[in-house]
Amino acid sequence: MTTKPLHIDPIEEARRHWTERWGGEPARPMAAITSIMRAQQILLARLNELLGPLGLTFPRYEALMLLSFTREGTLPLGKIGERLQVHRTSVTNIVDKLEADGLVRRIAHESDRRTTLAEITEAGRDVALRATELLNADSFGLAALDEAEQERVTELLRTLRQEAGDFE
Repeated sequence: MTTKPLHIDPIEEARRHWTERWGGEPARPMAAITSIMRAQQILLARLNELLGPLGLTFPRYEALMLLSFTREGTLPLGKIGERLQVHRTSVTNIVDKLEADGLVRRIAHESDRRTTLAEITEAGRDVALRATELLNADSFGLAALDEAEQERVTELLRTLRQEAGDFE
């Protein structure tokens, strides 16, 4: 990340204040959630920094990869929103930018005139591959964690996601 490091750990400072006001028990989950949210901000900034030279942001990269994993390289815009768990407006903005860059194109659904598909182009496949190579080389921003720690984070958050009804 390009911002200057703080002189204190803001999460620990917040935990200290939380503990003073509400005790140690409520401070633990507050510190956990703010750590997750801060890590998400740091990782997203890092991934966007890596992808910037390719004209991508992480959400655009996710859309390209989603399309590249399909048999035909196409998906309805609504399906993209569902799978990426973003609002319809966000999908439109993502696809608009990818289309402007020649990485996807909108096409009509062959049997449902109300549905518009996004289709990845060859240029989109090429950029997705180069982006993936960059992200893989940087362990998707998680190089500070060893393999076992990365697996543990995945396990911990899987339990949380499952409990929230993210999947069955």
